[in-house]
Amino acid sequence: MNQATAHHLTTIENTNCSSMATQPTVFTDIYQDHINIAVWQRNLTLELTQEIALFLEQNPTFRKAISLSPETALAELDLATQRKLPRSLLENIAQLIDMFCCLFDINEVGLRLTALNSAMCPRFHVDHIPCRLVTTFHGTASQWLPNDKVDRTKLGHGNNGLPDDASGLYQQESDIAQLSCGDVALFKGEAWAGNENLGIVHRSPVTSPTETRLLMTLDFC
Repeated sequence: MNQATAHHLTTIENTNCSSMATQPTVFTDIYQDHINIAVWQRNLTLELTQEIALFLEQNPTFRKAISLSPETALAELDLATQRKLPRSLLENIAQLIDMFCCLFDINEVGLRLTALNSAMCPRFHVDHIPCRLVTTFHGTASQWLPNDKVDRTKLGHGNNGLPDDASGLYQQESDIAQLSCGDVALFKGEAWAGNENLGIVHRSPVTSPTETRLLMTLDFC
C-alpha cells in the first residue's frame, strides 16, 4: 500500500458518510453505499487564483450553462464564453469534466459556471439527482451536514417556518462541515439507486455582501 492510499483509507469517516483525500482517486468512494460525499482536497495554483480574481473583477455577473463532452469541452467552452475565461481555468474545468464522465461512464455533462454575490441556496436541502460535482474556484465554499448530525424530518416543510439554526435540523454550529475553496466534491443525491432519504444535506455558505464566489457544478445530462 503506497502512502497516498494509506492516507486515503485513514480519512474515510464511516459514521458521517464522508470520504476525503488529497488524491482524486477518492471519487471512486462515492460508489460505496455508506458514502454520500467524496471530497478531493486540492489547492489551486497561485497563477490560477490570480487569473480567476481578475476575471471576476471584469465579469462580476458571469453565468454560463452548457452541455459538454469531454473530448471537445475545452474548445467548446472557450467558444461559448467568447474566450473570456482564463486558459488555466478552461484546462482545469476540462480536466474535471473528463474525470466526471470517466467515473460515471457518461458521454456528456451539464456544466454551470456562475459568479455569485449572494447565497444561491441559503437553506440546507437535498438534491433529487443521482450525483453532482461541486467546486468553488473563488470565495467561500459550500457547507454540508454529516448524516449523524442532521434530523432529516426538519428539512423543507418540516422546519415549521423556523430558520435552520432554530428548527432542530442540527444541534450546534460546530455540526456544520465546510468545504475549502478549490476542493472538488461529489454530492450523492436522493435519485442515486438505494440512496433514498440519504442524499447529502448541504447549502450555500453565508458570505459578506462584497464577496463574489465562482461556483461550478457538473450534472448528468
